[in-house]
Amino acid sequence: MGKITLEYLAKIAGYSKTTVSRVLSGKGDKYRISKDAQQLIHSIAEQENFKPKTAAQSLRNKLSCSVALIVPQISNPFFAELASATIAEAQRYDYSVMILDTQENVELEKREVQNAIKRGVDGIILVPCGNTPGYLEEVSRQIPLILTDRYFPSSSTSYVSTNNYDGAYQMMKYLLDLGHRNILCIQGLMASVTSKERVRGCKQAVKDFGEACNLYVKGNAYSVENGYVATRIGITYQPRPTAIFAMSSTILLGAVQALTEQHVRVPDDISLVSFDNNQYMDYLNPPVSRVSQPISLIGQTAMKILYECICSGRKPTSQILMTPTIIRRNSVSLCDVDM
Repeated sequence: MGKITLEYLAKIAGYSKTTVSRVLSGKGDKYRISKDAQQLIHSIAEQENFKPKTAAQSLRNKLSCSVALIVPQISNPFFAELASATIAEAQRYDYSVMILDTQENVELEKREVQNAIKRGVDGIILVPCGNTPGYLEEVSRQIPLILTDRYFPSSSTSYVSTNNYDGAYQMMKYLLDLGHRNILCIQGLMASVTSKERVRGCKQAVKDFGEACNLYVKGNAYSVENGYVATRIGITYQPRPTAIFAMSSTILLGAVQALTEQHVRVPDDISLVSFDNNQYMDYLNPPVSRVSQPISLIGQTAMKILYECICSGRKPTSQILMTPTIIRRNSVSLCDVDM
């Protein structure tokens, strides 16, 4: 046989070239590779007279020590915070993060995914903007891939997200318990699982409450404009909403603008709540009650899982929904139960 290659050893051992390189360069413990895997790789390398020096050089040539974070809109405060948390976690592993913005465009998303792969990143963290997982399942067979925020319930693709259903359910129950029976929910992108789950949570809370309620569900974008337009239209409905549930922080800003222009007081005239937690909400007048997602923990966890999979050569398989919390402020008032 000719010169023994790293590819040959990896094939025999059943691990990735990256894992074999790290073990043979003495970094197995650092990268949390199991003792059994290390022992097997060392045994095979010894039998084949493969030199660790060669493996170490291959490791340096193989890894970029970078990952791509691909989001729909980095100007959205949610994705900006997600990026910050992801970068902070990546720095713990001496990794850099390439941030790419798809502008909620599926074709641009596909292009940016391929660009990231061509640039040699070791893995991808992605917030998808499409509603079909097919091509992403194919990508996950080429490179470690994990989804955040949005995901595909019917797909095996790995993800870390919030339990949006539970967060919306708890907030809607809070409004119902305070007497609100005419409620406007302004949703985000209708095709996204986050929006679907939030609307589903609201509807289930109304159903479980067991009393008549007018639930108006409007909108189709995670944008200020969507919040503004839906609010201007919504406050003309009869019966008029006594509460508005803005299903993102950007939607909330549009709702606040519309209510201010129409001289509608919060919470005296209409109560107002939001999904997402941003510090500025405590500086509005009044401070806004909201559903707080563990955004930093989502970013940290996704990066940690991705890193461990890069190190071990495993495909990410974790599917995690994290629990949100309700933050109560002064933007909701008691409502006379009279429809």
